[in-house]
Amino acid sequence: MNTRSTAARAISVLAMGSIVALALAGCARADTGGGDGDGAAASPGITDDSITLGVTTPLSGTTAGPGNCTVAGLVAYFGQAGPIEFGDGKTREVKVEAFDDAYDPQKALSNFQQNQDKVFAFTSGLGTPTNRAYREAAIEDEVPQVLVMTGDPIFSTPSESPWQLGFVPVYASEGSAFGELLAESSGEHKVAILSQNDDFGEGYVEGFKEAIDGADNIEVVAEATYEATDTSVDAQMTELAASGADVLFNAMSVTPLTIAAIEKARELSWSPSWFLPSNTSSPGGILAPAGANADDGIYSVSFSKVPQSPAFAEDEDVQGFLAALKEYSGAYTTEPEFPHCMWSYMVGATLEQAFQNMEEPTRENFMESIRNITDFKAPLMLDGTSIDTTQDGQAAVSTVVVQRYNGQGFENAESFE
Repeated sequence: MNTRSTAARAISVLAMGSIVALALAGCARADTGGGDGDGAAASPGITDDSITLGVTTPLSGTTAGPGNCTVAGLVAYFGQAGPIEFGDGKTREVKVEAFDDAYDPQKALSNFQQNQDKVFAFTSGLGTPTNRAYREAAIEDEVPQVLVMTGDPIFSTPSESPWQLGFVPVYASEGSAFGELLAESSGEHKVAILSQNDDFGEGYVEGFKEAIDGADNIEVVAEATYEATDTSVDAQMTELAASGADVLFNAMSVTPLTIAAIEKARELSWSPSWFLPSNTSSPGGILAPAGANADDGIYSVSFSKVPQSPAFAEDEDVQGFLAALKEYSGAYTTEPEFPHCMWSYMVGATLEQAFQNMEEPTRENFMESIRNITDFKAPLMLDGTSIDTTQDGQAAVSTVVVQRYNGQGFENAESFE
């Protein structure tokens, strides 16, 4: 994986390639954004010729792999698409500036404060704590924070977060999908739960428990939590293995800890079926390094095609995505080892939909446009899933497909085995 850790990296996306963009030090406030003087004055970060998007995300640290992917797909999409014709008739180059927050909330807030007048909107960045860190500031200063990669439902509740919109399904939806699959199974199951001690983990567990409530064939026999800053979960895994559970609901978001948990279970000769979140079930970035195989009974959920899967080897969307990633995203990664690469590519396509309907170069008009997208089938989306930004309490993506790992990629799971 080709990543490069820096305090901030700026990528200017052009039809002919991706080049380093100069800092927009002189980016002016509303009355200097260009235009012919007719209509609304432009917001910061947009002119008649360009629009600049900001991404604060972990480009270094334990979540650097997924973090770099949150920029790579976005850069690839707009590199491939070239300048975009907006609803006001202007054709604009889309520039992407990425800022490293190392999954540190304070750094994410600082990134926002230092750059909110240089970019039009913040988008695509990874993490619940990091996105929450500048959410209130974005609301106060009326800066869009949209299609961010957190399943925290507060980002998709307009009454509470009028300048926000999440992209990935709310955490409870993923947890519920696992619970429903298990509840519909014919056998009896004992479940152990390992979750991150924050809104991420709590949301997953809440959705799972609601889905199994009343299911006579399921018993939760042990629960443990860990902190996102922990360097080991060996103690928790040892405790959970002693419960004799045959299913491990593993609500983890930290890549190295997920790999370590799979390895520890093997060391303990514990062989439960696994439920892994969509963001920590990458075949190339997590399962292969952990030595997982088709017999491990690993389940996850997805809404995007997986390039590593033989089922999509000849898929037109996948081939176009891989070509764009290779050509434009070398500063971040050209290998889609994490689903965030595909997700951010979809974010680019969704943003283009909003841009095409923007009749004024303002943040207010953009928010109206981004919240009015329905039944949009973004590139790489699985059958049965689509983009809908109009549902209160739901992210842009609200449907997922439960899948089982087959040793190379994932295939749809109609039932729990």
